[in-house]
Amino acid sequence: MSQSDNATAGGKSTFAPGDINGIGAGARPGTAPGAAQAESGANFETILRIPVNVQVVLGSAVMPVANLMKLGRGAVIPLDHRVGEPVDVVVNGRIVARGEVVVVEDDNSRFGVSLTEIVGPAGSDG
Repeated sequence: MSQSDNATAGGKSTFAPGDINGIGAGARPGTAPGAAQAESGANFETILRIPVNVQVVLGSAVMPVANLMKLGRGAVIPLDHRVGEPVDVVVNGRIVARGEVVVVEDDNSRFGVSLTEIVGPAGSDG
């Protein structure tokens, strides 16, 4: 992430690596500037190792429980997305991107997503 990626539409600032815990790098009271940067870097590395749940949503459907109970092997559930429409990429319950379903080149038995749009923070115009 570059520093230019940290600004959003409307002049609001988003997370910047030097601002971990809301304090800029080297600004932690009671520590030497070099120690604060090392601690900040270690904190950032810790954050980068946090696992997140990534899901690709092909679509959804709503049906009464009675219809759900009738489903069996081979049943087809029509979804609200059409073929060719972008799918949502969801991280920890929040849409972060949209993309196209593709076949992974190295393994033709697997699908992947080619990102076509990165969704900005909630409430931004970009």
